Amino acid sequence: MKYTYYGQSCFLIEADGRKFLFDPFITHNPLAKHIDITTIEADYILVSHGHDDHLADLVTLAKQTGAQVIAMVEVAKWASEQGLTKLIPMNFGPQKFDFGKVRMVPASHSSSLPDGSYGGTPAGFVLETAGKNIYFAGDTSLTIEMKVLADLYQLDYAILPIGGHFTMDPEDALIATKYFNCDKVIGVHYNTFPQIEIDTHAAKELFAKANKQLLLPAIGETIEL
Repeated sequence: MKYTYYGQSCFLIEADGRKFLFDPFITHNPLAKHIDITTIEADYILVSHGHDDHLADLVTLAKQTGAQVIAMVEVAKWASEQGLTKLIPMNFGPQKFDFGKVRMVPASHSSSLPDGSYGGTPAGFVLETAGKNIYFAGDTSLTIEMKVLADLYQLDYAILPIGGHFTMDPEDALIATKYFNCDKVIGVHYNTFPQIEIDTHAAKELFAKANKQLLLPAIGETIEL
């Protein structure tokens, strides 16, 4: 299984010949100017909520790749109005696929779409595929609902926002890992804007002192999970 980071909360997971792209925001990110989105392939695009820094490139990449888009009902409706047809509207709960299962889980945040319309409730995802359980929290604060994940899964990795201001910061993210019992974390949603800039060295040290691992791949970097 491979993980490629494209900046902010956008990343690609490759497993068993399938490619899962999350929260596509690349061309509007000044830190990701070196990423050529015309080279990106995806079978599924998963969108956590309607804010621009999570779906700015959704329409372009969905049309380019022919991917199926998995999103909250309201986000899927907006996507259909932009001409997308391969849509899988969801709400909180699990859905079986030929590759495994996707569970949409609550996130504590807000959501509106680029046209200002209601974006439904923000969400995260648990992706079950290739023998691994990967939790992507989306944009969220620290929330007690995360504890239920420990009853449902043995999580292999948690992909968590760590920039603070709009979401959890590293300290909150560390507490979250204790809620759902996961020692391997990949940080997202940090350093893109001044409000979410963090000391990455200090964040890694914080996790290391708790005997946990915080991975912060560079934009464009691919790592093995």
